[in-house]
Amino acid sequence: MENQTAVESKPKSGMATAAFILGLVNLIFWLIPILGFPIGIVAIILGALSLKAANRWAAITGIVVGAITFILTLINAVLGALMFM
Repeated sequence: MENQTAVESKPKSGMATAAFILGLVNLIFWLIPILGFPIGIVAIILGALSLKAANRWAAITGIVVGAITFILTLINAVLGALMFM
């Protein structure tokens, strides 16, 4: 019988790059809450999942920018709701 070793799979750096790009895209879409919320959440999740990737800076940047734009989207949604009350 062959001895099979378990191979650990590292998260791909493509997820880190995607988090970075989605964070940057959300800099535009935070003004539209229906688009800003999901893009911000996906950027944060992809960044968190890819922290062990080769280009860790992209993952961290995706998390930070995604979180900032998510908070801006939340503020925009609350202020928009208050404006129509």
